Amino acid sequence: MQDYDCLKLENQLCFPLYAASREILRKYTPLLKKIGLTYTQYIVMMVMWEHKTLNVGELGKKLYLDTGTLSPLLKSMEEKELLTRTRQKGDERVVTIEITQKGMDLQKEAVSVPEQIVKCVNLSPEEAENLYKILYKLLAQN
Repeated sequence: MQDYDCLKLENQLCFPLYAASREILRKYTPLLKKIGLTYTQYIVMMVMWEHKTLNVGELGKKLYLDTGTLSPLLKSMEEKELLTRTRQKGDERVVTIEITQKGMDLQKEAVSVPEQIVKCVNLSPEEAENLYKILYKLLAQN
């Protein structure tokens, strides 16, 4: 008889990662709603606040997102006037994204979000740091 223990939900690494991710995103939702962003828009803005100008490919690498996911997201953010998208003259396939002043101003409203999330997550600073390192180790394997 074949052993099917490997198929039990409790033996899966993917499940607690998935469930924890959903729970964390659920905690972000009301905080981000106050500033008019979805979680994915928020992570785009965090990168843009830091870099000001990037092309779509660079942004995708930083966020582990493909252009098919980013394109409609960036279009909606451009409609909100948080950023602009410009095709590069030498190569029309390359789209440059630049944060607008309205996007920069939003940073003042978002600055309290990380602190509020830390209060919602029941991890010590050491546990949070260890988890961070482990998760990025998993991401580095891609």
